[in-house]
Amino acid sequence: MNKIVLGNCVELMQKIPDQRIDLIVTDPPYLVNYKDRTGRAIANDVHADWLEPAFMQMARVLKDNSFCVSFYGWTKIDLFFAAWKKAGLRPVGHVVFAKQYASSKRFLAYQHESAYLLAKGQPELPGNPLPDVLPWKYTGNKLHPTQKPVSCLTPLIESFSKPGALVLDPFCGSGSTCEAALITGRRYLGFELDPAYHAAATERLNGGSFQFPKAA
Repeated sequence: MNKIVLGNCVELMQKIPDQRIDLIVTDPPYLVNYKDRTGRAIANDVHADWLEPAFMQMARVLKDNSFCVSFYGWTKIDLFFAAWKKAGLRPVGHVVFAKQYASSKRFLAYQHESAYLLAKGQPELPGNPLPDVLPWKYTGNKLHPTQKPVSCLTPLIESFSKPGALVLDPFCGSGSTCEAALITGRRYLGFELDPAYHAAATERLNGGSFQFPKAA
């Protein structure tokens, strides 16, 4: 199964039977009403009414003793934590991606992205744990206003799933998680609500801006 589906992720996940997903890696809206310099926005980035239902469905479709990696909006961390815990997803780690530039400046110069490692049940400890501070590579955000670098997602997928695993991204945007899954020998399933970003992700994974790694 390698698919990117257009639609509401809560409704689409309701069609998935229990415990069919090996790993979830996702970058949901941060609830900050973000717009980039060109005016591009992200659907459902204002109200949090989707947050709890989405993570309840994620926890349901995720296999026991497996992981979910979720980026989050730090100004709304209370809402994210409440949704994760109600869904039965337990924080077991926190990853900081250090940037070489500031994405914005206010009281501080913001030079990092971060994600929580959430566990369902009691997953096995990885043999060679990742450091919890990793480098960040700027994507240029050409396909999506908050486009995540594939190079940051591949080590997460390799560390928290096995080859052939099914990786779900319910908020797949331009398809970075799906590309990372494919590169690492996993299968992917992505959901995207916005038709423009869905089209970009589909083209990317069907040979548009996506390039397969060279054979060794």
